[in-house]
Amino acid sequence: MPETTEQRSQNMSRIRSKDTGPEMAVRRLVHSLGYRYRLHRKDLPGKPDIVLGPRRKIIEVRGCYWHAHLRYDPTCWEARSAAKSNTSYWGPKMDRNVARDAENLSKLQDMGWQVLVIWECELRDIEEVERRITDFLQA
Repeated sequence: MPETTEQRSQNMSRIRSKDTGPEMAVRRLVHSLGYRYRLHRKDLPGKPDIVLGPRRKIIEVRGCYWHAHLRYDPTCWEARSAAKSNTSYWGPKMDRNVARDAENLSKLQDMGWQVLVIWECELRDIEEVERRITDFLQA
């Protein structure tokens, strides 16, 4: 049986933009590697997830569905399902998310920041994510 509008609204209200499961996993990993960081700095474009100020490095953790990872990686299993209702809203919404991500990345790079993007689906191989983060932060 399809969800009612009220049920859908309640489900959507539970979706958070920060302190998500994938973000928390990456934060725990970075902390366990001995790095300290700031969260969601409001003075930077897009309020990045993890900011290592003195190193001028940022780690962004992106949800595959909400940031349209399927456009970048056609094998992404997390982003396989598309919106089934209200597609006239959700299609352009995803387009705006992708455009905003690209704009914020460009602004950050123009400001001299290096940015590592970790996708939700990549967390299935936490050892590979750890290697990527270590290489990124030590470079």
